[in-house]
Amino acid sequence: MISPDDPHVPRMLRYIDHPLALLLVFDIVVVVAYVYFEQRWLALPNLPLSIGGGALGVILGFRNHVSYARWWEARTLWGRIVNYSRCVGRQAVAYLSVGDQHQDRGLIRDTQRRLVYYQIAYVNSLRCQLRGQDPGPELEPFLSKEEIDSLRGEKNVAAEIQRRMALLIQDGCDRGWLGAIQLGLLDNGLTELANAQGGCERIKNTPTPKHYDSFFRLLVHGYCILLPLGMVASLGLLTPIGSALLGFVFLGLENIGRDLEHPFDNSVHDVAMTSLCRTIEINLKQYLGEADLPAPIEPVRGVLW
Repeated sequence: MISPDDPHVPRMLRYIDHPLALLLVFDIVVVVAYVYFEQRWLALPNLPLSIGGGALGVILGFRNHVSYARWWEARTLWGRIVNYSRCVGRQAVAYLSVGDQHQDRGLIRDTQRRLVYYQIAYVNSLRCQLRGQDPGPELEPFLSKEEIDSLRGEKNVAAEIQRRMALLIQDGCDRGWLGAIQLGLLDNGLTELANAQGGCERIKNTPTPKHYDSFFRLLVHGYCILLPLGMVASLGLLTPIGSALLGFVFLGLENIGRDLEHPFDNSVHDVAMTSLCRTIEINLKQYLGEADLPAPIEPVRGVLW
């Protein structure tokens, strides 16, 4: 995710520099041919171009609204993952208690820690799955080597970690460390996390149809080609400036809409899942009373991952 503190105009210029440069070259060619070689046939009436530009702006606005809604749903789902991760971690630490079984104090403390570290491993494995990365290296601080090796053959590592959490919670209930109500609350937290994971996987595995994207790109590029032809009769030598400015707007809108459609593609427009996972890690380790906490993720070259 691009940081709000990053200067937007330079990044946007780098974002569309190649098509904008080609448009500028074409603008200059049209101006030279029209002004110096008197190729008057190149000029187009500007009224149809103005109407077409208005219609294209409306279409791009609708497309970007749909794209942002898709991105925002992904961010909302990760917001739920953050909240329910805190709930599961808090409940694991608060509800697992020794009661009259003081001899189990050390074992209960170890179970609390395992549940919290499982939850941290869960969110990091989900992040890697959504970005198409190997979760193994990211799980090393939270799981033993044997556990990581046992997860390598799993098709859905995050779901398997959650299954192991459920078994560990049930074992605590069987030992008398949890009551039925507390068991239900923890299970509800795991269910909500599974629902959020399913929503993220739906967005990831249901991309926007390719022809939909190609249609908008064709419209924008075609309109940009017509821009200097509709401006050259009225602007003359200033045509490259006017055409480049309008081209900047339309090309930028088209690119933004295309990138927002893919919130889990490990690009600068991703939901900042790495930062959210680190936030969860800090919060849950604090529940355990750990003092050695990692630092929050900071933007790298204007991008918060």
